[in-house]
Amino acid sequence: MDESHSNLPSSHLLGSVPAVVNEETKSTIYEVPEANMQIFPPNNGGAGGSGLGYQSLGSPTEGFEQQPANNWKGVFSISSYTQYFNVDTDIVLNRLLSSFYATSGDFFNKIDANPDLYGAIWISTTLVFLLAALGNCATYLIEKHTDSSTSWSFDVSYVNVAAGVIYGYAIVVPMAFYFILQYMGSNGSLIRFWCMWGYSLFIFVPCAFLLLIPIEIVRWIIILLAGTASSSFVALNLRSSMEASDLTIMAVASFFLQLALAIFIKVWFFP
Repeated sequence: MDESHSNLPSSHLLGSVPAVVNEETKSTIYEVPEANMQIFPPNNGGAGGSGLGYQSLGSPTEGFEQQPANNWKGVFSISSYTQYFNVDTDIVLNRLLSSFYATSGDFFNKIDANPDLYGAIWISTTLVFLLAALGNCATYLIEKHTDSSTSWSFDVSYVNVAAGVIYGYAIVVPMAFYFILQYMGSNGSLIRFWCMWGYSLFIFVPCAFLLLIPIEIVRWIIILLAGTASSSFVALNLRSSMEASDLTIMAVASFFLQLALAIFIKVWFFP
């Protein structure tokens, strides 16, 4: 019994004497094989389609990259539109100034790399509130000029009409031209159309202040000049984006639609 007990390993017991380590063993360098981290659970697309195997750990950002929307689901995703608001003040100001150059017709070339919706929404919203406010102000000035004793109240319906007309025009008209041109075989971009039509409305922002002048003939001259400039801007840029020469009628139609909007602004808000 004593002999069997003496043969038991005692290196794990307290107070046991550690084994002598050879100096040659200490100086030996062991190479650790390169580790390959794996992700658990195993990847379903393993070898042979059996669902076995493991997926290697890739870059941390690979799983978070935004995938482009290639189906209709992207239309209802807010993240799909963030790229169209990635503009700074200098870019917006440059495009605002370009909207005054009606004869250039190269607006699509300037926005081709980065069309934006920020400017179109900002211009449309600004124009809605200006038409409602200045339209009421013009009505007040006319009524006070006619009869200073008459009572006057703010017409809230101006806001509803301005919002419906401006937003409806800036959204529906570009969509209509886009689908018609697609049907006729001409390629186009709906975002670029929205951008171009939105910036074309900017000329009516300073024009709204000039329409406060209480002289009717001057008002008509101002609105016709602004409408012609805006209509020419839309028609020339739309014509430059169309490939077929037999679609000139579409550019002509856009010209008269824009001019009709200008006349409507004068008749309804600044009578």
